[in-house]
Amino acid sequence: MIKYALVCDKGHGFESWFPDSDSFDQQARRGLVDCPRCGSTSVSKALMAPSVSTSKRKARNAAPEAASPPSGAQPVALMDDKQRALRDAIRELHAKIAETSVDVGQQFAAEARRMHDGETPTRAIRGQATIAQARELWEDGVPVLPIPQLPDDRN
Repeated sequence: MIKYALVCDKGHGFESWFPDSDSFDQQARRGLVDCPRCGSTSVSKALMAPSVSTSKRKARNAAPEAASPPSGAQPVALMDDKQRALRDAIRELHAKIAETSVDVGQQFAAEARRMHDGETPTRAIRGQATIAQARELWEDGVPVLPIPQLPDDRN
């Protein structure tokens, strides 16, 4: 795992963890990394100072006071009530879809096309498709509905 300091195009700084350095690049290219403050998906890595281990740092980290939070520390909200309500609504939507449909995974596009063409019985399905596959289905008249993922579903 690797932690990056990130910044959005509006100047909001934040941190996030990724499995490896390529994961950030892939997720950012696909618009899956968003600013927790404004929701912007135009996010880049911020400059970070390297963490160099020194004898002074080791001594400071070993001190019992360093383990306890500062006395004036307060919890920090990363989302406002409006964002929290939106995420809750999306979670409810995901739960309802999961209980009323069949997960066909990566075969979603092929299965949706077979149902549309009458090759297989119509039923409620869910799964994954690329943007190109979804666009092609839509242009061919296959009724599909992309459902947004939550940021915590991606990390």
